[in-house]
Amino acid sequence: MSRLEVPGAEPALPTEETRGRALRLRVLMIALVCGVVAAVALWRADGQAQSQRAAHLHHVTAVTTAAARTLPEPGSRYGVQPRSVASARWEQPAGVPRAGKIDVPLGTGKGATVPLWVDDAGAPAQPPGTVAGRALGALSGGALVTATAGLTMLGCLRLARRRTERHLLAAWEREWEEVEPVWSGRPRHDCGPDTGEDGRGT
Repeated sequence: MSRLEVPGAEPALPTEETRGRALRLRVLMIALVCGVVAAVALWRADGQAQSQRAAHLHHVTAVTTAAARTLPEPGSRYGVQPRSVASARWEQPAGVPRAGKIDVPLGTGKGATVPLWVDDAGAPAQPPGTVAGRALGALSGGALVTATAGLTMLGCLRLARRRTERHLLAAWEREWEEVEPVWSGRPRHDCGPDTGEDGRGT
């Protein structure tokens, strides 16, 4: 019994198109999985690095010994906040006094207390990374991996499809060369002159 056609229903997609869409969807899912795995790996690796770094950071209080002065950043442009530094003194974790120039808020005067992060040697250091910074780095890395993996796999699929199409077209042309003379009644190019039904030349 033939398949019933539903009035007003859209015709089914061709098999080749349906397979192509399913394959592209699989590629997208694989790329997303790769991106998620990369993001999780980056999150964990950054967390371990931050933990190791935080173990050698110490939060102290510095006291400025002079008013802050503004230093223009090299290559700075309009709209970029200038850097403000001031001479200050503080104690390193072992209690040894230290002194030097540190970054301070704009307008900081002499004798002001400024929170400062130092390393084990008492030298000023960058503060520990934030959770937001870790998340942004992990998401950015995951997105980059997703895009790279997706584009690479789609490119490979396209190249493989073109190669397959070339092989199919070549095979079709060879078969057509065999079938077309029979179908059209035209003599084949590789045959000699017509010898007639009795095998003798005309």
